[in-house]
Amino acid sequence: MSEYQYYEFAAIDRPLTEKEMSELRSRSSRARITPARFVNDYSWGSFKGDEKAWMEKYFDGFLYFANWGVRIFMLRLPSRLLGLETVREYCYSESASAYENEDNVILSFVSEGEPEDLVGEDEGRLSSMIPVRSELARGDPRALYLGWLLCVQNGDLDDEEVEPPAPPGLGHLSASLERMAEFLRIDTDLIQVAAQCSPSLKDSTPKREDVQAWVAALPANEKDRRLTSLIVDEDRGVAAELYRKFLEEYSGASNNASPPRRTAGELRRAAEALTDERLRIEDENRAREKAHRERDAAILRQRYLDSLAGREPELWARIEALIAIKQPKFYDQAIRLLGDLRDLDARGQIGDFQARIEALRETHSRKPSFIGRLNDAGF
Repeated sequence: MSEYQYYEFAAIDRPLTEKEMSELRSRSSRARITPARFVNDYSWGSFKGDEKAWMEKYFDGFLYFANWGVRIFMLRLPSRLLGLETVREYCYSESASAYENEDNVILSFVSEGEPEDLVGEDEGRLSSMIPVRSELARGDPRALYLGWLLCVQNGDLDDEEVEPPAPPGLGHLSASLERMAEFLRIDTDLIQVAAQCSPSLKDSTPKREDVQAWVAALPANEKDRRLTSLIVDEDRGVAAELYRKFLEEYSGASNNASPPRRTAGELRRAAEALTDERLRIEDENRAREKAHRERDAAILRQRYLDSLAGREPELWARIEALIAIKQPKFYDQAIRLLGDLRDLDARGQIGDFQARIEALRETHSRKPSFIGRLNDAGF
C-alpha cells in the first residue's frame, strides 16, 4: 500500500486575506486554496507547514488523515466562548487535549488505528464536522465528552479515573457529532454505555419562557452593549456567549440531580459486555436467517424436482445431446441436469441412476474435460 496523507483546514470566523493566501501558497504550489479552505494530499513528499501554527494564525478547523491509520481533528474557538478550564475537565490526555493561544482555545483529537486504504475518501469530511464548533460555542460539551471517551478507548486513562459530567443528549448525537465519532473511530458500544447516564436532550432544553424571563432580567446596559456589538461589529459570538451565560445560570438554578459518575474501567467493561451481547445476538440472527434461507431453498428445490418427475427419459436424452456438443459450457449444463436426476434418484424415483452414470463414463471416457467435471461433482 502506497503512502497517502490528506490535510484540510477551514477558516470560519473570518476569510483569509490575499496576503495570507499568498503565504500559504508559498508552502504548497499544488494545494487547493480559497479564502475559506486549504486542502492538499500527498502520495509522496510531505506537508511543508506546521498545522499547530497554522491553527493559531489562520484557521478554525483542521482534519488530517494518513492511510497508515492516524486521524486528527482540531478546532479553534475564542476563549470567551469556550474556557480552557471547562475543556480540561474532559480533554487532558494524548488522544484529546487542549491549550490556550492568545484569545483562543485549540482542541486536538487524535485517533490511531490499523492501516486503511481510503485514498481520496475524506474530501469534504471536515465540512460535515465543523458544526461541532458552533455546538461547543453554545455550551454543548458532548464533543468534549466524546474526546474523553476516545481517551478511555485508547487506554490513556487508568481504570480508576472518574468520568466528567455526562452531558445531556449522548443518546441522540447530532449529525456532526456522529461524523466526528465515526472519523475518530470511537466505539459505538462505548458511546451507548456512556449514554445510559446521560439526561434526555429534550428534557434538558430550556423552555422559551425561561429564556424570555432571563433576558428580561438582564441589565439594560448589558443588553444595549451586546446588541450594539451584534449589529455594528457583526459579532456572531454574541448569541452563543449569551446562551452560554443563560445555561450556566439556568443549570445552576435547577434542582435536577446530577447523574452518577462512573470510572473509565466500569465504562470499558460495560462496553465490552455490550459488544459481546450484540455479537451473540447478531450470530443468532445470522443463523436464523441462514436456516430460513435454506428452508426456503429446500422447498423451492422440491417443487422443481416435482416438476421433473416423469420426465427422466427426456432429461437423459438432453444430457447426451449436451455432451455431444463437446464444449465446456454445455458440459456444465449436463452436470447440472445430472444433479437433478441424482436428487430424483434419492427420492426413489429412478433406481438405475448409478448404472447410467457408469455407462456415461464408459461411453465418454475419451472426453477428459467431461470426465473431470463428473469427478468434481462427485458422480
